[in-house]
Amino acid sequence: MPSQKLSLQQRLLQKLSPQQIQVIKLLEIPTVQLEQRIKKELEENPVLEMQNDLPDEEGNMQEEENPNDRDNEEFSLEDYMDEDDIPEYKLAANNYSKDDKQIDIPFSAGTSFHESMHEQLGLADLDEEKRKLAEYIIGNIDDDGYLRRDLLSISDDLAFNMNMNVTEEELAELLEVIQEFDPAGVGARDLQECLLLQIQRKRATPAAMLAEKILAHNFDEFTKKHYDKILRKYEVTEDELKDALNEILKLNPKPGGSYSNPLNKSNQVIVPDFLLDNLDGELQLSLNQRNVPDLRMNSHYMEMLKAYSQNRKNISRDQKDAMLFVKQKLDSAKWFIDAIRQRHQTLLVTMSEIIDFQKEYFQEGDETKLKPMILKDIADRTGLDISTISRVSNSKYIQTHFGIFPLKYFFSEGMQKDTGEEVSTREIKKILEECISNEDKRKPLTDDKLAQILKEKSYPIARRTVAKYREQLGIPVARMRKEL
Repeated sequence: MPSQKLSLQQRLLQKLSPQQIQVIKLLEIPTVQLEQRIKKELEENPVLEMQNDLPDEEGNMQEEENPNDRDNEEFSLEDYMDEDDIPEYKLAANNYSKDDKQIDIPFSAGTSFHESMHEQLGLADLDEEKRKLAEYIIGNIDDDGYLRRDLLSISDDLAFNMNMNVTEEELAELLEVIQEFDPAGVGARDLQECLLLQIQRKRATPAAMLAEKILAHNFDEFTKKHYDKILRKYEVTEDELKDALNEILKLNPKPGGSYSNPLNKSNQVIVPDFLLDNLDGELQLSLNQRNVPDLRMNSHYMEMLKAYSQNRKNISRDQKDAMLFVKQKLDSAKWFIDAIRQRHQTLLVTMSEIIDFQKEYFQEGDETKLKPMILKDIADRTGLDISTISRVSNSKYIQTHFGIFPLKYFFSEGMQKDTGEEVSTREIKKILEECISNEDKRKPLTDDKLAQILKEKSYPIARRTVAKYREQLGIPVARMRKEL
């Protein structure tokens, strides 16, 4: 049997303190979330409070003195406390208050897509059995409004799960009823059927009638933009075909996704974290603190601690527990205020170096002046870690005199021109975008031709690199850009 023995071993480990973790978390969030985070801290910590809106000379003096006074008493307070001064709430096994219990509060919400479908089903003239089958079909319709499962699979599910023998033909009849619901195109099994259901509800104009023929019989040619074949088959003019294509382009490929629900809309309002002003060529940077309140510690709680330190022998056990709780909240408030201050400082230092690095760009707003810049460049200039620069640049925006931009916009890789000059890849994408926007849409430029044009402009780029940049810009291939 192997022998067992105990031994001591010393190891040096790096571990983040709670204060450092708090700073990191605050550094990552943008201004909008910072405001919410501060409000949450104000609600949870009674020691923390906002500065008065009206200036008070005496109050300001007290606010300046509070942190220092507390620092001087931070250790002396511990000397006044006995070792057994442990609050009773820390000894309790179930340390929860009534406020900690989650209460479900009802609220009014908009009608969802599927709720609307069920409401319309209630108005349909169906018996009880068919209504159940229709509800089952609606349950298989996804949020985009499509029935992705085939009717045979649904028939098998009904047989196994609900012991209902239903044929595909019966389900198809019910599906036709559902496809008459709003929004138009709902219940379609593919894109072609979805567009056909919508075009059939339009007024029968010549353009709409031609569009219906194209969708029904030449959908493949339409998606591949083989317009010559469609022109020859229907013997129409280019203008007539263009009117029909415009009718198709007005249709919604995702009818369920367009359903109006105010709670599901993700209208993002961008609040800039930095404000940059150009005053006669001089750039002035500031943090956007419009909705971020200034914080301080409540002096009343400081007085309570002073009173305890002076009369510790004459207070009860409950009062000692209260004082320990207050001290904990004071520590938390001080850490939070320091973390906010450190966040502001780090943001300003990082953004100042980005502006200094890209000074020509920020003065003129000309994208061609944007230099190649990576996270390491700013990390070297600030002396901060690359991960810190990444956290600062993530989800942050700056407002300039020529627009609002995410900080990530200013970071890009570089390449050398034939002349040996180093340029940003963003400049190349800009030229690529201009070439495509000015091309003849009847004969769009292929990636090979785009690469040749860039080479003529002294940008030695391979065709696959052009394809990569084009995809990053969200631009389709030449065949899909073709127009009449």
